[in-house]
Amino acid sequence: MDYVDKIYELVNSKKKDYRKYDFTQEQGDALKSFFDLAQELNDIEDLYSLCVVIPKVFLNLDAKLYLTGQKTTNMVLFARTEESDEYINAPMPQHIMPTDKPYRFKDSLILTIRGKKFQTDSSTNPDNILGFLEVYPNTGLNEADELFLEKYANRIGYNIHNRYLQNKNIEHLKFIQTLVADIEHNIIVPNMIFKLFLRRLKGKIAKNTEIEKLLIAYAIEDQCDTICIERLLDELTEVNIGLTDEFQSIERHYKSTTLFLETLLRKSHFDKGHLTLRTKSCNMRRDVIIPQLERFLERFDEMGIEVDGSSCGTEGDAIISVVDVGLIAQVFANLFSNALKYASVVITPTRENKKFMRYGREIIKDYFGPGKDGVKFNVFSSGQHIKPEERARIFEEGYRGSNVAQRPGTGHGLTFIKNAVEIHGGVFGYEPVDLGNNFYFVLPV
Repeated sequence: MDYVDKIYELVNSKKKDYRKYDFTQEQGDALKSFFDLAQELNDIEDLYSLCVVIPKVFLNLDAKLYLTGQKTTNMVLFARTEESDEYINAPMPQHIMPTDKPYRFKDSLILTIRGKKFQTDSSTNPDNILGFLEVYPNTGLNEADELFLEKYANRIGYNIHNRYLQNKNIEHLKFIQTLVADIEHNIIVPNMIFKLFLRRLKGKIAKNTEIEKLLIAYAIEDQCDTICIERLLDELTEVNIGLTDEFQSIERHYKSTTLFLETLLRKSHFDKGHLTLRTKSCNMRRDVIIPQLERFLERFDEMGIEVDGSSCGTEGDAIISVVDVGLIAQVFANLFSNALKYASVVITPTRENKKFMRYGREIIKDYFGPGKDGVKFNVFSSGQHIKPEERARIFEEGYRGSNVAQRPGTGHGLTFIKNAVEIHGGVFGYEPVDLGNNFYFVLPV
């Protein structure tokens, strides 16, 4: 009941305020029209336009709306009623500054737009400022008009902030859905290989146990000669070598799984609602490519796929890149996994039937503009080209081409790669080349 009493108190207070404001019929209609349309409009760009159109229609005032830009923390022009040389996203004029009350500058009235205190980041925006509304000409405005426009700017702030919050929640939900797909594709499905490792490990342990029982039996019965012991020791040595190989395979897989989990479940991703970068300088060949390739080498061999990395350089011929190692490692893991699934036999110029995968890199001068070189990383697999009509769609979430046949997959891998590369400021693409398909990405040097 105390809560209801509090609401009664707030409503009565607001009732008194509006009587004190004594808004005109036109001003009252302006507020009601803004409120109604702000709820009805779905596109936030339309909401921005509504903010400047209301003063024009009801008060015959031109208006400009300045807000923080998407790619900068500076205020820029988002909407206007009057055609002028000033372009959308133009920097906000220096004469506009935050104030507690509206102020006049030449023939304009400037109003500060603030959001709700509990919804803003007080550490970076202690004054809860979202932007500014500039209306003009101010020659016919009196104090009552200024009061109305001040209250109108408040309504703009509340509505924009609510819309920001709504869009942020939608972005977070979409990000979580994508992240679940990333985890399934890059961790849960690949981790099924642990079953193979453990099954083989169990077999070798059983063999060791068998040798142990034979040695015990022979020792008790004193029936084993030197040749017998040497044979058992050879078997034991062979099994131990196998155990060491299995241990190393499990360890490599564990390190990658740990790296991928730590990368995908990073707290900053959830705070921002999108993938965030944690970059460092690294030797791409040694720190990223080779550790991921080693996880697939045995399976490439089992599938009869030859692996050629001669164009990737040597240990002493390293390219140092500044990347998020966890994300780029997953990019290569996805590319190697696709090569494993889709490589097929082709006839080489020497008339050989071969199935192979190549990986490498090359420097492309001025790729990102004059003086801005790029490094192109390639993963090629032999086989038929992807059909021309499907090439534009292969990066879409969930899309799988007609060449997949019965091969397992989710259609998420290329989408993940594209996102991971683009947040590095890079470009991901596909190109049909002689004897097969090349997937590549280019990062700034």
